[in-house]
Amino acid sequence: MGRPVIVIGAGGHGRVLIDALKLLNIEILGISDNDPTLEKKTIAGVPVIFGDQELQRHSPKDVYLVNGLGGVKDTSLRRNIYGKFKGLGFTFRQVIHPAAIISPDLFLAEGVQVMAGAVLQAGTHINENSLINTKASVDHDCLIGSHVHIAPGVTVCGNVTIEEGVHVGSGATIIQGVTIGAHSLIGAAALVRKNIPPGSKVFGVPGRIRRL
Repeated sequence: MGRPVIVIGAGGHGRVLIDALKLLNIEILGISDNDPTLEKKTIAGVPVIFGDQELQRHSPKDVYLVNGLGGVKDTSLRRNIYGKFKGLGFTFRQVIHPAAIISPDLFLAEGVQVMAGAVLQAGTHINENSLINTKASVDHDCLIGSHVHIAPGVTVCGNVTIEEGVHVGSGATIIQGVTIGAHSLIGAAALVRKNIPPGSKVFGVPGRIRRL
């Protein structure tokens, strides 16, 4: 795990990741972004690598990537970035903030990010490219699919399944034993007490499926 990293995305989540990587003493070669206004600039002391072609001058054997796309409501951009660079042979590094509380009895796949103050309990399995954001809590024996974003302050109780591509909004609570179907959106502060079909949008207390 000694390779340096390149962070993809110069937005808010990318800057938070830079802070975490510095705390972990991981060398950061640059932060890649396609915004031309950022060319030749630095962010938090890290130089911007402008454009995907410039990033690809680095060999997949020499660097790890870190997915700096956070996203609100929709995880597709984060998923697409991951898929694109995996297809080019790159590997995504996990980022586990030193202030997160992590059980030794769990599984974290490639590219998983766990931010400051998050708590992950025993028996939990988190698949590739998923993001457990600041102060989120995931209790025992949960299954979190690929490309899931659990936003700041979310509470996921025990034995919950969250399928691929779900966004769980800030402050939401998911009661034990519930399954959230793939590509659903759980609104901020929602309370989910029953299984949710794939592709649903859920808001309110208690959470109700809405057609928008």
